[in-house]
Amino acid sequence: MALDTIVAIMQRRSVRKYEHKSIPDEDLHTIIEAGRNAPSAANRQPWHFIVIKDAEQRRKVAEACSDQHWMADAAVIVAGVGKPSVNEKWYPVDVAIAMQNMILSATALGYGTCWIGAFDDKRVADLLGVPEDMRVVALTPVGVPGDQPEPRPRQPLSEFASLDRYGKKLS
Repeated sequence: MALDTIVAIMQRRSVRKYEHKSIPDEDLHTIIEAGRNAPSAANRQPWHFIVIKDAEQRRKVAEACSDQHWMADAAVIVAGVGKPSVNEKWYPVDVAIAMQNMILSATALGYGTCWIGAFDDKRVADLLGVPEDMRVVALTPVGVPGDQPEPRPRQPLSEFASLDRYGKKLS
């Protein structure tokens, strides 16, 4: 299982082109279940996930995400909503962890995703009927990829990791 997780991490790409195909409910539930099983501070689980299947609703949400219209071509868009009343300090991190679990699960199942952090908070919240005391943290389209993007360049290990203290070379 661990090898499968590492493969999913290494194969994950930001997909911005989707085929017009649906996702079986069983796969969608597996993806959402992966989010539900994410760790959270004190196991408070300060999240709610909105799965957007309706084509017109996906189009409106994509427009509210800096006019990233390609998002609407995915089978669904998942919005990760946080509950500050449950854990004011950690809800954004907890929702982000849950969203990453879903993104990696979708990758392992052969679907494409793309982390969306560029959106009009109020417009998205209004479109999705999010209560005023909750916050949209991130979104991701989920669907059958229409292309396979090449890996993006990454920093060398020496530029982002240290041993024991900042700046000490990791061997």
